[in-house]
Amino acid sequence: MKRIVIGIAAAMSLFATGAMAADLAARPYVKAPVMVEPVWSWTGFYIGANGGYSWGRSRSDVTYNNTASGAAIAAPAGSITSASFNMNGGVAGGQAGYNWQSANWVFGIEGDLNWSGEKGSAGFSCAASGLAGGACLPGLTFLPAGAAAGTTLAIDQKLEWFGTVRGRVGVLATPQVLLYGTGGLAFGSIKTTGTMSGFTPAGVAIASVGSNSETRAGWTVGVGVEGKITQNWSAKLEYLYMDLGRFSSGPFTLAPGSTIAANVSSRFTDNILRAGINYQFGGPVVAKY
Repeated sequence: MKRIVIGIAAAMSLFATGAMAADLAARPYVKAPVMVEPVWSWTGFYIGANGGYSWGRSRSDVTYNNTASGAAIAAPAGSITSASFNMNGGVAGGQAGYNWQSANWVFGIEGDLNWSGEKGSAGFSCAASGLAGGACLPGLTFLPAGAAAGTTLAIDQKLEWFGTVRGRVGVLATPQVLLYGTGGLAFGSIKTTGTMSGFTPAGVAIASVGSNSETRAGWTVGVGVEGKITQNWSAKLEYLYMDLGRFSSGPFTLAPGSTIAANVSSRFTDNILRAGINYQFGGPVVAKY
């Protein structure tokens, strides 16, 4: 009898438990969160800043003439009429451009304007022949004791600023890393200051200082690598070779104390290494699954 009562109690307990479970609400279905993956788009306008260092080179030649007659003066043996000198210094500036992305290729156009601290100097001389001044010291019939034998010219050149307008063509090594080549127009202003020293026909030492700036246009080519930090921000490292061609400076003259004048013809080339950062306009692009 006791076993029958225990069995009936167990059956009633199981029935009550099932009834309570039936009264509970069903567990709702929870969908997995949407997967969002960034798509690294290079298309769009951008602006940025850059800074670096440049190794420039000026190759300069000097010719002399008589200001009274206009005749060219042939510098005698021992004269220094050519010099090649470094023009190194820091550079800094800003850039803006636009990129188009097509699959793994990126095409673009970029312009920049930069301040430059590049500068250098060189010395030239037109040596006097014999005791008389000759062509290098017009009108002078003797050289003062201990005087330099001739007319000298010292020039200081400085690249004041430069800019470029270039096309860019690159390939994506990864969605975030762009390897590119670039080339196009370059332009800049070079200031030349000349200090000329010599003698009057009476043997009095004289000197004069003059300067002029020349804005030149040339060309540039280079390579670079740029990487995305975020969709909008990227950093780059770039090398450019720039050639501003040949330009003239002067005349630098001792007139009216002496009739000799000097004209300088220079060719300027530059090697530029700079780092930069760009901000690309437009919001992030995402792919949804």
